[in-house]
Amino acid sequence: MTDALVEFTAASFSYDDTPLLKNISMQVRRGQLVAIMGGSGSGKTTLLRLIGAQLQPDEGTVSVAGIDTRNLDEAGLYNLRSKIGMLFQFGALFTDLNVFDNVAFPLRERSRLPESMIRDLVLLKLQAVGLRGAAQLMPQELSGGMARRVALARAIALDPAIMLYDEPFTGLDPISLATIGKLIRELNDALGTASVIVTHDVQESLQLVDYIYFLADGVIVSAGTPDEIRASTHPFVQQFIHGRADGPVAFHKPAPPYLAQLGIGVQ
Repeated sequence: MTDALVEFTAASFSYDDTPLLKNISMQVRRGQLVAIMGGSGSGKTTLLRLIGAQLQPDEGTVSVAGIDTRNLDEAGLYNLRSKIGMLFQFGALFTDLNVFDNVAFPLRERSRLPESMIRDLVLLKLQAVGLRGAAQLMPQELSGGMARRVALARAIALDPAIMLYDEPFTGLDPISLATIGKLIRELNDALGTASVIVTHDVQESLQLVDYIYFLADGVIVSAGTPDEIRASTHPFVQQFIHGRADGPVAFHKPAPPYLAQLGIGVQ
């Protein structure tokens, strides 16, 4: 495999006749933690779906772990996805399985390891996220932050080459958010994965990631290290990282003149 474990080359994608991503070129290298940022509906989650081959580009290519994602058969998809770990926005734990069995699930599904080795690996992953003592708890007995950590342990159960995170900080209190951020960074460095984080959490991400791509109107409008992003003069980036209500993303949706629509001053 090449050093670039995720690579988009002039990739475009449309839903029906509506272009969403246009001529996207980007790379995520081994050991690199990359954030994808942008407004709602800018195509961030679609990028994750293209990486996982749930979708295919209309034009250009998406390469994951050296595999072109286009036109894979079922065996090819299974092989590709075995290299990918995914942390969903709210964890997506199996509610009828306890913590231990949630983390064991991918090991039982995708390997032929004996149960004794699966037990050791599950406890190892739970230890890595600080929750070995919660192995027998059910998901409904966990706090939001704990559930997210269990989901992270499950996502890294097979030591994936690539990790995808879909809004991993949503709904977390400041302590849980800092804990998840620290774990993501530490596990990325320990495993040497290529990690992609879709997030709106600007301040946490600027402290956490190695590189950032900003999406707006279906294109990458800015890219760089956290320091380069902070120094960016691009209007959209400035509006986004400072949380300004108005700017390139306007507060008011275009509409007829207000007074005229109210019928004031109309003869």
